[in-house]
Amino acid sequence: MKFYNELMQMLQRPPLYKRSSAPFWDDDHISAQMLKAHLDPLSDNASRNAAFIDRSVQWIKGLIPPQKKVNLLDLGCGPGLYAEHFSDCGYHVTGIDISGRSIDYAVRSANERGLSVRYFRQNYLTAALEEQAFDMVVMIYCDYGALTPQERQIILKNIFSCLKKGGRFLLDVFSTVFWEKFTENQTWEIYPCGGFWNNQEHISWCGRYRYPQRVTLERTIVLTKQEFCEYNIWNSCFSREELIDEVSRAGFSVCGTWSDVAGTVYSVASPTITLLAEK
Repeated sequence: MKFYNELMQMLQRPPLYKRSSAPFWDDDHISAQMLKAHLDPLSDNASRNAAFIDRSVQWIKGLIPPQKKVNLLDLGCGPGLYAEHFSDCGYHVTGIDISGRSIDYAVRSANERGLSVRYFRQNYLTAALEEQAFDMVVMIYCDYGALTPQERQIILKNIFSCLKKGGRFLLDVFSTVFWEKFTENQTWEIYPCGGFWNNQEHISWCGRYRYPQRVTLERTIVLTKQEFCEYNIWNSCFSREELIDEVSRAGFSVCGTWSDVAGTVYSVASPTITLLAEK
């Protein structure tokens, strides 16, 4: 009966921004699956696909050309897919990510290629960023919207502090169109030989929810013979005006908006919004 009650409680729609009950980015099995997804050049599941990254980097080069020494900070750099491209272009790159497995891979890859990218395994909300050290900061793959409103204030303050005067900040988020088209459902599946979330036999229950604050939740509960764990992936969605207002209130001047980080002209129908701001 206790197990039934606990499971029933866990299957309910959780309060806004409820945290996962178990480690996610540094779980040994899940982080290995995440890295595999990152490195699939055709997939958009963990990083953007390789062709999009190529187009994106070429567009970003036009925003702040690496003709002089340009110090670039990549927040949430993962295994270094963008960071290596930036380094190839001539930027002096620093990457920060919370996943030890991704950072280990990024360091090995950079060493093998002879790239001088600096990588740090840190939580970018608490990382001690050097003041006025960077000419550009990028936060790509809609990481910004995965934060709570309070966390977004913290990261904006930290980014503003670490940028030089005239330095630029590029980010992307999911738009209100994404929220409007997000479908709510609940599904479950049995994995007799393990799967993405666990390498043991388990049952996976997935719930997708929309919240009136224009927030989405992708929630997975993994039930094994020993325990059950919950993983919550939140995304705040923005209108262009809301995003401009939030970034401006942190002291930035907004330079422009686009539909994605490859420079596609802004459209109200786009599921994502990219914004460039300047200190």
